[in-house]
Amino acid sequence: MTKGPRSILLPIVLIVIVDVLAFTMILPLLPFYAEHFGATPFEVGMLTGSFALASLIAGPVLGRWSDLYGRRRVLLVSQGGTLAGLLIAAWAPSLTWLFVGRIVAGLTAGNLSVAQATIADVTEPAKRARNFGLIGAAFGLGFLIGPAISAVLVKAGLTAPLFGAAALTVVSMVFTMLMIPAKTRVVEEAEPPPMSRREIFRRPGLPLLLVQFFGYVLSFSTFSSGLALFMERRYTWHGQPFHVAQVGWALAAVGLWGLLVQGGLIRPLLKRFGERRLVTIGFSCMAIGFALLAPSILFGIGGLGLFAIAGLIAGLGTGFTRPSLMGLISQAAPPSAQGVVIGSTQSMQAAAMAIGGPLSGFLINSGMLSGYAVITAAIAAIAGLLTVLRKT
Repeated sequence: MTKGPRSILLPIVLIVIVDVLAFTMILPLLPFYAEHFGATPFEVGMLTGSFALASLIAGPVLGRWSDLYGRRRVLLVSQGGTLAGLLIAAWAPSLTWLFVGRIVAGLTAGNLSVAQATIADVTEPAKRARNFGLIGAAFGLGFLIGPAISAVLVKAGLTAPLFGAAALTVVSMVFTMLMIPAKTRVVEEAEPPPMSRREIFRRPGLPLLLVQFFGYVLSFSTFSSGLALFMERRYTWHGQPFHVAQVGWALAAVGLWGLLVQGGLIRPLLKRFGERRLVTIGFSCMAIGFALLAPSILFGIGGLGLFAIAGLIAGLGTGFTRPSLMGLISQAAPPSAQGVVIGSTQSMQAAAMAIGGPLSGFLINSGMLSGYAVITAAIAAIAGLLTVLRKT
């Protein structure tokens, strides 16, 4: 028997929270853990890129499988791969094995796309952006708690956050098995005959929305992939460069802001402005926030205070942009192809991360800290300008 929309939505959000906790626990750790094995900033960027490239290969397959075989099965496959990748990384004797662990995790990184497809299963099209905002709030909660946990656990050793993330992944698998039904589609709509992938992606407005989503992730991933190494080179704490704990607490502060934005602001703003206008506002905030870091680097002004202001503005942008874009993309896709289209956004995300990680690594490795800020801002600005080309 298929559960009702609310009874499925709540456990999905809970599972996403746990999955994001596991992800964000290693976010401040991974660059420093790689440096422990002698990695350069560019190699750290390639580590992010290797995970993303593996996700690019697997994303559409996992999305299609979730349409054919059910969301729960594919969620469990994805979570199992994440667990294996974390354990390989934790026991890695060298940088090569750390790359292996990230590639294994990347090949099964379908948790978010399947969760979003499940929300599409149980939500009417007009309400999807609002409910995708719940996923954003789950991300905000994860980004608040996960890095803070990592900052505490790292006192027990560099691998402690990895083992903690692995334990949380096991918890998420148990939640999936117990709380997600085999069949999730509740919102049934009259469906036309099956469409080819070419027909799906010719739907009005969808191609440009996907390009904008790519721009969003490229800007955000270029910034976030290099953030730990940027802060290590730019800021000090008690006379020492920032390390895992300091970056972890900084990311926790970003997570708190994201939670406030996506948990409290996104719904009334969507109601007032609509997805299209909120996408434009979001990209504008991202561009301004990232660009504010450049004068701090070039002229040495502002320090951590200016960084905090930049983070607040950019956090508004990311909080507005992603759920609004995902809502528009879901509305542009036919009901029978939600898994394919949302799985393709996973591939777009992976492709952008595969570029963003090495790009940020190259810029930081070359000492171009101001270029790191300006390029992330420019990407967001260009993606936002594409809205004027979209008529639907």
